[in-house]
Parts: sequence; C-alpha cells; structure tokens
Amino acid sequence: MPASQPRSRARDRNNVLNRAEFLSLNQPLKGNQESRSSGRKQSGQAGTAGAQNSNPKERRQSQQLPEEDCMQLNPSFKGIAFNSLLAIDICMSKRLGVCANRASSWGGARSMINLLGITGHGIPWIAGTLICLVKSSTLAGQEVLMNLLLALLLDIMIVAGLQKLAKRKGPYDISPGLLDYLTMDTYAFPAGHASRAAMLSKFFLNHLVLAIPLRILLVLWALCVGFSRVMIGRHHITDVLSGFVFGYLQFRLVELIWMSSNTCQMLISIW
Repeated sequence: MPASQPRSRARDRNNVLNRAEFLSLNQPLKGNQESRSSGRKQSGQAGTAGAQNSNPKERRQSQQLPEEDCMQLNPSFKGIAFNSLLAIDICMSKRLGVCANRASSWGGARSMINLLGITGHGIPWIAGTLICLVKSSTLAGQEVLMNLLLALLLDIMIVAGLQKLAKRKGPYDISPGLLDYLTMDTYAFPAGHASRAAMLSKFFLNHLVLAIPLRILLVLWALCVGFSRVMIGRHHITDVLSGFVFGYLQFRLVELIWMSSNTCQMLISIW
C-alpha cells in the first residue's frame, strides 16, 4: 500500500490534463458560465426593451422581411413554371415582331401589315354593319345584322374591360393608334383584333351559306389578323391566343342571347 500511493501521486503529477492550464477541459468554470448567462440575460432584456420601444411599423417590417426573403430564395414550382412560360412568351413575341418599326427586318411591309390589322378593327365593322342594316329590306337579313351589331358592341366592351383589369403592355413600346383609342384597345391582353376576327369568322360560318373555299379563306383571314398584331409588335403570342378563345366565347354568348326577329324589328323602329 505505501508503495502504491507514491506511484499514483507520480501518475497524477505526470498527467498533462491535471495541469492548471487544462483544468477547463476537465470541469467547466462556474464563473465563466455565470458571466455568460448573465450577459445573455442582459442582452435579451435589452433586446426586448428595444423591441418594445421600437415603432410597430418597424416590427412589421422585421417580421415580413424574412418571409419575403424565404419566398424569393425558395419559390414555388408554379411560380417557376409561370415565370419561365412568361419569359418564353416575351422572347418569342420579340423575335416575331419583324414589323415593329422601320428598322426591323420586315420594316418595309409594316404598312401592309397595318392595313391587314385595320380589316379586323371594330370601327369599320360597326360602320359597315349599320350601312348594311339601313339598306337591308328582308326580316332575316335585319335579324342577322342586328345580332352582328350586338356581337361587335359586346366584343368592344368585354375586351376593353379585360384590358383595363390586366393592364399588360406589349412587347415593344408602340403607342396605340386613333382607332385603338376609339375602341379603348390600349393594352395588350387580350388582343382585341384577334377576338373580333375569331368571333366574326365563327359568326359568318354559322349564319351564312358559304362555299368551302370562302370558308377556308375566312378562317385564314382570322388567323392572319391575329398574328399580324404580333408581327407589328403590339401584342404577345399569348395575347393573340387568348383573344381567339375570348372571341369564340363571345360568339357563344351571342348565340345564347340571340334576339328574335320581333325584337329586332322593335329596336329598328325605335331607332
């Protein structure tokens, strides 16, 4: 026993961890822990006091900023898909805008494309329908023309309302013309010329007896009018496609509220 005690003491002396500079590895210092805990408490109290003294607007901003950052850093799959399709639409529309200005690749054909767009404008169609209605002498012709006039007026109002809600600008900074201001066709979505062309072509195909070549030409005219607005730089591709869809829906609406011959005669007599 007496020989073993000096050996254990020698081991303790030779043990490096028993030195003063390594005591913190074996057992934590209470003073440091207490000072750290007291420092944390003081900083926490100071933080709460500062938060209470700060304005409620600053608190709201501090609460909203992390959420906005998280949404930007971690967007949803729908947001990524929508932004990707939007970027593709803008890029393709800019490439197809070959007549957007005189310096474009097809700048020389700009006047011809503008003329094609006028054939799908609402003002010439309304004026032509009124002239035909005055000169018409048959009840069936007056009925068709009155419903066509109703369809044209509904098209202008619906497209103008949708454009005011969307307020989407075209791919190029092109100011609308005088006829566009008259029909309130000042924004890009949906394309008013495309909706009108689709509605008119479907209306004529359904209510007029036309030969097959004329029916094909009517459909081609509607497509050319719609995509001429992309070539001239006034609308995106999705604006024209949505215009075709809205034009078909407007035709279905006119078919649902179709005015009878008696109603048309009453309105003509009042007019």
